[in-house]
Amino acid sequence: MQMFAEVILPLPLPGTFTYSVPAELENCITAGCRVKVPFGKNKSYTALVTELHDRRPDGYEIKAVHEVLDEAPIVTTMQMKLWNWIAQYYMCTLGDIYKAAIPQGLKGEFKPRTEQRVRLTAKCFDEKGVNLLLQALGRAPRQKRLLATYLQMASPFAGTPKEISKHKLLETAEVNATICRQLQDKGILECYEVEIGRLSKEQTPVTPQNRLNTAQQKAFEEIKENFDRKSVTLLHGVTSAGKTEIYIHLITEALQKGKQVLYLLPEIALTKQITDRLRRVFGNRIGVYHSKFSDAERVEIWKKQLGEEAYDIILGVRSSIFLPFKELGLVIVDEEHENSYKQQEPAPRYNARNAAIVLASFYGAKTLLGTATPSIESYYNATTGKYALVTITTRHREVQLPQVEVIDMQEYTRKKLTVGPFSDPLIEAMDTALKEGKQIILFQNRRGYAPLLECKTCGWVPRCKHCDVSLTLHKTADKLTCHYCGYTIPAPKHCPNCEERNFINLGYGTEKIEDDLQNLFPDARILRMDLDTTRSRGAYEKIIDNFQQGKTDILIGTQMVSKGLDFDNVAVVGIINADTLLNYPDFRATERAFQLMAQVAGRAGRKNGKGKVFLQTKMGDAAVIPQIVKNDYTAFYNQQLSERMLFHYPPFYRLVYIYMKHRDEHILDEFSNLVGRHMREIFDNRILGPDTPPVARVKQLYIRKIVLKVDSSLSQYKVNETLQNILHAYSEIPRFRAISMYYDIDPL
Repeated sequence: MQMFAEVILPLPLPGTFTYSVPAELENCITAGCRVKVPFGKNKSYTALVTELHDRRPDGYEIKAVHEVLDEAPIVTTMQMKLWNWIAQYYMCTLGDIYKAAIPQGLKGEFKPRTEQRVRLTAKCFDEKGVNLLLQALGRAPRQKRLLATYLQMASPFAGTPKEISKHKLLETAEVNATICRQLQDKGILECYEVEIGRLSKEQTPVTPQNRLNTAQQKAFEEIKENFDRKSVTLLHGVTSAGKTEIYIHLITEALQKGKQVLYLLPEIALTKQITDRLRRVFGNRIGVYHSKFSDAERVEIWKKQLGEEAYDIILGVRSSIFLPFKELGLVIVDEEHENSYKQQEPAPRYNARNAAIVLASFYGAKTLLGTATPSIESYYNATTGKYALVTITTRHREVQLPQVEVIDMQEYTRKKLTVGPFSDPLIEAMDTALKEGKQIILFQNRRGYAPLLECKTCGWVPRCKHCDVSLTLHKTADKLTCHYCGYTIPAPKHCPNCEERNFINLGYGTEKIEDDLQNLFPDARILRMDLDTTRSRGAYEKIIDNFQQGKTDILIGTQMVSKGLDFDNVAVVGIINADTLLNYPDFRATERAFQLMAQVAGRAGRKNGKGKVFLQTKMGDAAVIPQIVKNDYTAFYNQQLSERMLFHYPPFYRLVYIYMKHRDEHILDEFSNLVGRHMREIFDNRILGPDTPPVARVKQLYIRKIVLKVDSSLSQYKVNETLQNILHAYSEIPRFRAISMYYDIDPL
């Protein structure tokens, strides 16, 4: 009977594709393995087998599998279960997930890292014979030196010979490869290859874990009790409450039960500090997985997780949920409120926090969400009984929460009590901190030098030719850059509109803050942490290590500096401009502002005394400001909840954003209005739009957006089915086939 394989292609195409399996491959193909298949006229792809069956499809010619690439599955049944859930819930294709989940090296031919090693040939493996050989090589001193060096390094006649790297041997003997080849030609030495991998095999010394204090122990016991009743627990602990220490004790218990642990972080910047802490307790039982690792390293971690010596703990960012696990028992989502857990572009547009909860449920594992500033949705789930809730209200070692001082920048600017973006109180506090040997963190959520360059004479502003945005000045590179598409031009010397050389910089980016600080404090050691300074591998670690070791006095950064970093000596934190957070046109703006500012403030005074936070704003009357000053999450939450209920936003309603993109704005308007009317007929007043978003064109594509608000009591899957039908209906119209239309489920 003919065998057929259903496969996923690494392409954004719906469904699976059927291929016939040649008789000679039937015994070596299995679900979860990769195969080479033809697609289209002249292309072939590495596809993933999801099912084997004997159902011949009708209506088209079936092509055959060319080659089977794996002896055993590289994707497990549980992984496929997660893929199918993500595809169904987030309305994306399995091909999208395949591209996102699997390291690039597993989509083609992956070559493991090998090392050439040297040993004596079998005929020379005799101590007496080798001594005679050394005497015979008297007229070839370099060959004799190489052989003698090998004997010294390998000790071949004292038990099991040590394996010797060819490179290390040549280096130690101070000879070149030609000399080694001469000994090979004489049948004395032979070279062989060994797969060594790219993962560190260095043994890490393990130290006993710290004892929990009273508040931590209470929270630890409550979490364990809650895990008996609920699958998910939210740990709401103030900044510096010692949540990581509680995680470590929970991980220890999971490992003692023979279970694996997935520990998710929102940012690569956090992995260095957390990895160091975990390795001190768990040694080499922990594996780290994120995009700063080479693709080959990620492939090796993936394969290790499939083997018998899999890591017990995986620490990583959102893509870690796609790794294979055998005995997953605990999932920890640290800083669960972070919007970095949501994949924005490209598809799949999944939320790793929510997907991790689903993944844990497949294994019968428990999930712990930890944060000092819970997302509205998670806190609502905890207070309404869907999740369990555990709270810690005191900092570790009874360190006090920092004092927050609100600086009215309108008033200080009017009185001329500012220097650039800094108010006098912030400057004085920084000066005092530097004199006392303390450290400073400054937060500005804009990178570059100036967000806007303007000709003072005629008002000309350089704009991106692909997107409807102005270009940001990056002074160090002397370039203007679009932060949406990456389009870059040299910074102009004169205005192309009026030929004048009269430019002014409007606004402050992190680069400008760094420049101004250097003028204010010329002796201070200053580092900047943003996307521009952390592109290379190891850049995060170097910046954080320098600050942690006291080699840096002032750290300037974007939201990277807000995310759970733990520094002992920070006395002053400055929030340079809170208004950019509060003025963002989105219903979550206040929530994000509270979370970011509370988290940044929490970096101050963590161990050595009470720190001070300066919050600079022109919107001191905003309701969220006193809530941040008092660190009053409850007041913030209650206010937000009443607004969300009134205006039909999460957690009471689910959101779906419908995006439509096309190069021709007129065709796009026609299409979006048609879709909007169709959706309004089905969903009535739950539809808003179509509207033009604040950035209406990106990468030469015009954008329109429709918002769908769905009551939480309705089935998301039924709603998705309706939306999928609408998408299919319009994709069949020839005039609109070039339009890109997609859905963003539960957008952030």
